Amino acid sequence: MRSDPTAHEHHDAIRAYLVDGKMRALQLPNRGPITFDETGAISKEILDAYWRYGFYVFTGVIDEPELEELRADVERVLDGAPTSKDDELDRHGRQAIGHEFRRPSFSFSRPLSDPLGGTDRNHGRHPVKMAEPTPAEDAPKEFIDLLIGNLQIMDSCLRLYGHPDLLSVAAAVNGNDFVPFNEVTFLKEPGLGVSVAWHQDGTTHWDSPEWNQGKHGFNFMAQIYGSTPSNGVWVVPGTHKQGKVDIKSLVEQAGSERIETAVPMVCEAGDVVISNRQLVHGSFANTSTERRVTLNMGFLPRKSVLNVTNVNFAGKKQTYDEQRVHQRSRMIAIGIDARQQRFPNERRFVYQPLAGEEDQNRWSEETRETVVKDYNLLDVHL
Repeated sequence: MRSDPTAHEHHDAIRAYLVDGKMRALQLPNRGPITFDETGAISKEILDAYWRYGFYVFTGVIDEPELEELRADVERVLDGAPTSKDDELDRHGRQAIGHEFRRPSFSFSRPLSDPLGGTDRNHGRHPVKMAEPTPAEDAPKEFIDLLIGNLQIMDSCLRLYGHPDLLSVAAAVNGNDFVPFNEVTFLKEPGLGVSVAWHQDGTTHWDSPEWNQGKHGFNFMAQIYGSTPSNGVWVVPGTHKQGKVDIKSLVEQAGSERIETAVPMVCEAGDVVISNRQLVHGSFANTSTERRVTLNMGFLPRKSVLNVTNVNFAGKKQTYDEQRVHQRSRMIAIGIDARQQRFPNERRFVYQPLAGEEDQNRWSEETRETVVKDYNLLDVHL
């Protein structure tokens, strides 16, 4: 006898939870456009709400023409993706996109599964298994759930990376000398999208005497189709202030993986969420009929990174010295220049750590090969 619910049964079972969560999310005062005060600084009300709740939904950041460019790039990459994790060709018989990079550009998972919950993967930071509904009979055995290295596989993402308002927010939250984390695209296809079990992103600084509510930085989550309670990320507001949270206890108190104090990130296409990496967050299998495509861009405080040694998710020991941080940070400068070339009348952000080095960090076919290619081998994982 089958114990796992079908996709339809799962969606029906959590419907009331989704409705209640959306209502509570929309009542929070942490939503609106990116605004500035009379000095040109990010509005205090935005920063106060971010630090109180751990996330903020910036509305209308990306306009429709740029959204179309981002969507077209995602579809181009998916059309040229390998047909399976072991294949080198795309569905047209061509060499698949990403073959030229040292790190794979695609991650595959089983439909509606929870690949991380209750495992030792990612330093065991996903302690509780989520429900795994049974996919439809015609569902593929595996599908692409993650695009890796956005800035080298999609030029539109490199341009978004240089967005002056988003970088102004990064400077306001992490300091003018902020540094990059990594960039990936989450694909939550309807009837296929996997769960991401409840977790906190940080792994390095929990026991640091200098720990604080922003120690592990944040992610920008740009929505190019919107985000709903069914397919989106859920967060437990305020948990970024609590240190390492006992997630198992939260789930036990709720009686299921539906943590009672969590709320969903509800977004329209073009909205961008800033989410503290220390927030307890996760997402359910996407048993809805709606697609979510989220472009993640992470940033960290320099003082949390410089000369820190840790072990990454692949088990490799690494030290983030000045040279490595400088080289990885060049992607910010190149993203700024790529955006300026595409949108010449837009305000240009000045990234303070590389101010005066603009000539070395122009976006060109030369820097595509010498800086952008395989840039994510230098990603910072805290």
